[in-house]
Amino acid sequence: MHQRPPLTPLVAALPSTVPFVGPEARERERGRAFRARIGANESSFGPSPRVIERMAGIARDMWMYCDPDNHDLKVAAAAHHGVKVENVVVGEGIDGLLSLVARMYVAPGDAVVTSLGAYPTFNFHVAGAGGRLVTVPYENDRESLDGLLAAVRRERAPLVYLSNPDNPMGSWWEADELIRFIEALPETTMLVLDEAYGELGPASALPPIDISRPNVIRMRTFSKAYGLAGIRCGYAVAEAQVIRDFEKIRNHYGVSRMAQIAGVEALADQDYLQSVVARVAAGRRRIAGIAEQNGLKPLASATNFVTIDCGGDGAFALKVLQGLLSRDVFIRKPMVPVLDRCIRVSVGLDHELDIFAEELPGALAAARGN
Repeated sequence: MHQRPPLTPLVAALPSTVPFVGPEARERERGRAFRARIGANESSFGPSPRVIERMAGIARDMWMYCDPDNHDLKVAAAAHHGVKVENVVVGEGIDGLLSLVARMYVAPGDAVVTSLGAYPTFNFHVAGAGGRLVTVPYENDRESLDGLLAAVRRERAPLVYLSNPDNPMGSWWEADELIRFIEALPETTMLVLDEAYGELGPASALPPIDISRPNVIRMRTFSKAYGLAGIRCGYAVAEAQVIRDFEKIRNHYGVSRMAQIAGVEALADQDYLQSVVARVAAGRRRIAGIAEQNGLKPLASATNFVTIDCGGDGAFALKVLQGLLSRDVFIRKPMVPVLDRCIRVSVGLDHELDIFAEELPGALAAARGN
């Protein structure tokens, strides 16, 4: 019997779990593909044709390493937001940046505040840093700003997470409420404001970027409205010293040459972005209509998905989800109490929403035992 090199005590104590089971894993288990992939909040509309053309044209250049400074993409993102290059850091999607934030601000045993049922990858990284997660229940299907603030003060937390617009409920806060929240935070608490869906909601939900404030990190991604989820690229905007602190630990070759160039081109094609925003809004209306036709209640959404109240408990909503999966429709659902009464359906192409409309009645009937 061989001896095994020991893990660190922290890693040895972690569970062997991951935040998500991907649709690909589901398909391997089932032995067949989904007909409608409307569960992961991707953009079925894909990236701009300009982005696709540029990516195809540079494929032959992938023998070169990427620029470890991410210079051109930082310049483009800074110009897009009206800040300086030193206020931007690029990473492997928001997920990669969240990992860095946990390492930067969370020491073993530190309390970290988030909402109960919010984005699970953040929790995954907090656990990996040895943090102690403190969760605040949603209030009326929105993250509770007052609840988060009270928990931060009570726990003296160095880090708090808030997504706006929100996943998994699709809800949002207006900018003035967020500013009130930010101004009330202790200066020693870093706020991660995850704006992955920021391009898809009302402009009134996005506070002006204030890069003089050293305890707010604004995060954006190319995975949602820009249609580049598979390329793993996002960025954060923050005060210059915060960005310099990212530089201490980030993976300097983590964002590929293809991703950097695609990001620059995506930011440059704002006309295409606006066309996607309009198509997403139409898709939300379509999903809401399908839900209502089946006696279900769609929640108002500022994202590229609609969360649907199935009118029962978590067990019933889970049966609806399983019924749709068995009918080759990939969706997801919130899993924590109260929120778990819902399913979550991403905006897809017309034919995918046609399939959802066709299969939902049967899934509901099976869940009800009819």
